[in-house]
Amino acid sequence: MIIVDSSVWVDYFRGVDSPQTQYLDTLFGNKKLGAGDLIVAEVLQGFAVKTQFDEALDLFRTMPVYRLGGVEVAIGAARSFQALRTRGYTIRKTIDTLIATFCIRNGHQLLHNDRDFLPFEEHLGLKCVAC
Repeated sequence: MIIVDSSVWVDYFRGVDSPQTQYLDTLFGNKKLGAGDLIVAEVLQGFAVKTQFDEALDLFRTMPVYRLGGVEVAIGAARSFQALRTRGYTIRKTIDTLIATFCIRNGHQLLHNDRDFLPFEEHLGLKCVAC
């Protein structure tokens, strides 16, 4: 399963042409595409126009949307944050730590365009889609 981060979804909905958005285009209709509940919330919050919100929501309803949190993921995310901090990395957003930890724990790949995921890939085994 490939989980798509909000950094890619936002670019996609804005019409940004990037390796990540191009790869996302190839995933539509593919059973390997999924999202996370927190990612859906982040993306939908960005829409000011109801019709755009509704179109995005309809798209998310065509794929599995996973619950990213829970106590075990939260504890794992805190441990991941501490492990990276001891290596000199400070992750800017808690949600990124939750997303990365969820993907690591469940063996999912992550499609992203956010430098905060790079230490997870380098030091903690996060599998990212190379674009």
